[in-house]
Amino acid sequence: MECSKESNLEQCNCSYPGCPRKGVCCDCIQYHLEKDQLPACAFPDDVEETYDRSFEKFIEVYG
Repeated sequence: MECSKESNLEQCNCSYPGCPRKGVCCDCIQYHLEKDQLPACAFPDDVEETYDRSFEKFIEVYG
């Protein structure tokens, strides 16, 4: 499968400066799941900017 990085970047709301995984969703998801987190795209922009990517925060926002 070929990555559509440029297309992904149009929708990526990650605000972490210099993130090497930005636009490479498969790497981003794998990275965050290994840390028991969700990626930025799982959160609204105002919550994403807090960098709290925990499952608990996700439940707080959407639960």
